[in-house]
Amino acid sequence: MKKMNRRQFVHSSLAALASVSIVPHTVLGGSGMTAPSDELTKAIIGVGGMGRGHIRYPGARLIAVCDVDRNHLDRAKALGGPDVRGYHDFRELLDQSDIDVVHIATPPHWHALMSIAAAQAGKDVWCEKPMTRTIGEGIRVMKTMQDYHRIFRINTWFRFTRTFYRFNTPVKPIKQIVESGVLGWPLKATISINTGFAWKFYWMGMTAYTPQWVPEELDYDLWLGPAPYKPYHPHRVHGTFRGYWDYDGGGLGDMGQHYLDPVQYLLDKDDTSPVEIDIDAPPQHHDAVGSFRQITLRYADGCEILLDGEDVEKDQAFLEGPNGKLYKDLRSTVPDLEKLLPTLPEPKPQVTDFYQAVRERKPFALNECNGFRSCTLVNLSKIVLKLGRKLTFDPEKLKFVNDDQANRLLDQPMRAPWSFGLKLGDLA
Repeated sequence: MKKMNRRQFVHSSLAALASVSIVPHTVLGGSGMTAPSDELTKAIIGVGGMGRGHIRYPGARLIAVCDVDRNHLDRAKALGGPDVRGYHDFRELLDQSDIDVVHIATPPHWHALMSIAAAQAGKDVWCEKPMTRTIGEGIRVMKTMQDYHRIFRINTWFRFTRTFYRFNTPVKPIKQIVESGVLGWPLKATISINTGFAWKFYWMGMTAYTPQWVPEELDYDLWLGPAPYKPYHPHRVHGTFRGYWDYDGGGLGDMGQHYLDPVQYLLDKDDTSPVEIDIDAPPQHHDAVGSFRQITLRYADGCEILLDGEDVEKDQAFLEGPNGKLYKDLRSTVPDLEKLLPTLPEPKPQVTDFYQAVRERKPFALNECNGFRSCTLVNLSKIVLKLGRKLTFDPEKLKFVNDDQANRLLDQPMRAPWSFGLKLGDLA
């Protein structure tokens, strides 16, 4: 088949989404190195609440925004200023050779397709959480970023900076405590309101609704993109889309990677996944996400992560090992921990400035590899919640063990004509 040029790509059929590469203006001679003197430029795809909130983030000059809702797009252009270009279709934005970084702030059912297309267009990628809606999508994103030598980050900060929710401290001292071994091993981490986290079960979908006319300003077909067609209702889009399996996963999808990525880092599990996932939850609706009582993720070495949706124990430890417990305010049953903490070694250094990573072509602290693993925690939890039964998972093959029904949920079909152009088996 004859290969299309960039201009043809924009106007081609949707099925040809991932067929070209574009070299950005700051890449020197194909080396992948960005000129230090050059000003980095960025574009944002999806300028609803989250995307619009990043318009004035420092580090790169915003030159373009994109949204399928004309009202969102107009507000973002006004906020960005007269020099910011607006696009309705993200493929046209990716065709622009003067964009270095693309920030993807769409609903999660778009994250993988847009991340892959951006990498193939020569852009580095800043993607909102969750990284992808399925495990199969995550495999593809990880492979594409490596094949195209792109810099990738997930927009959750809590493994390396900022206060870790209600802990009144960043993750660093917790990492020092875990690495010191004073709590013993294996460890159990509990995520609940009582340990500092809220699952936001209000992100539930409607199980019955009357279809409505699509607003004139919204391109609903393009908003759906690869997701299955469902009649329009305002609750399915914009601020409440998280309540539907087609686009996200309720509180799990919204907050899961924020909560679980630091735990993965603390437990030193950036290169593996749980081998067993158990569930205690009400039956789930086929379309609308519901709540759960408990989800337990167990690793091969005995470490566990408990997602507690009932918050039964009011003074629950965040981390518990055979030798002691650690609570959300760094209270601990370990004697003299306050005196011990200043003597503990520093964690390994990380590149925590994304634009530094882009300029120096160094992996960001939360990149496509460790980000894939923490997003897999979310997607494993979503699958066990959907099916309502215990599952066994192979973290190397990235498949469920002897469970065809669960494995069908690893890589769900896309609505035609959207396609990655690859089958999951091609990436093994």
